[in-house]
Amino acid sequence: MNLRTLLIDDEALARERLRGFLQADPTVDIIGECANGPEAITAIRLHEPDLIFLDMQMPGCNGLRVLDEIPAARRPLVVFATAHERFAVDAFDVAAVDYLLKPFDRDRLNQAMQRVRQARLAATSGLTATPPPTPGRPAPAGSSERIALKADGRLVFLEPSEIVRVEAADNYVVLHLTSGRLMVRETMNAIETRLGADAFARINRSAIVRQDQIRAIEPAQHGDYVVVLRDGQRMPLSRSLRGRLNQIFGGA
Repeated sequence: MNLRTLLIDDEALARERLRGFLQADPTVDIIGECANGPEAITAIRLHEPDLIFLDMQMPGCNGLRVLDEIPAARRPLVVFATAHERFAVDAFDVAAVDYLLKPFDRDRLNQAMQRVRQARLAATSGLTATPPPTPGRPAPAGSSERIALKADGRLVFLEPSEIVRVEAADNYVVLHLTSGRLMVRETMNAIETRLGADAFARINRSAIVRQDQIRAIEPAQHGDYVVVLRDGQRMPLSRSLRGRLNQIFGGA
């Protein structure tokens, strides 16, 4: 069943651009558009859409107020599409599926739609979808919650399972993903804290790896060791951090 979708934004050009992107998606049926908060409240109550794209600042009332007027049990899936990053914390307090920062491109919208479909599948399967974490706030250690990272002026949301390893690159870190790479301006210590110690391991000063990607730990020269990942990547294991892997793998 297609996603019955409502576009809510006070800027006509923004609605037109979003509509153009969504019309290329055969799983989406656009059932209406609204230019302000009161119109949005009425349309949501009347049409009961499956999904809404919701601007944050609009005449009449803002996006958060729109959701306040809809009982939680009757709320559609929500993707915020706004030019204002500062509202991200509030957006995820109301369990938004994603938070698009304008101007976003088709690829970023496709990522959001993938998360929408995952959330819809979880709901129809009787599962509880994991809400995304608040941007800038670390997820609990070992958590399966998404982490939010700012890259190229946009917020990118990643499942820990998408991250294979992380490597330092001057004032940035490079996240090697199951599909592609992402460079963000973060410190290794900050990323390590946000990823948690239950699923990831720091193997040297410049590298963090997901534990289930470690295929082997092999001896190298001069009593050193290398970590071999499932993709064949070989990375040095710091002597000072060797004890951490011993704990992870039961002292083996």
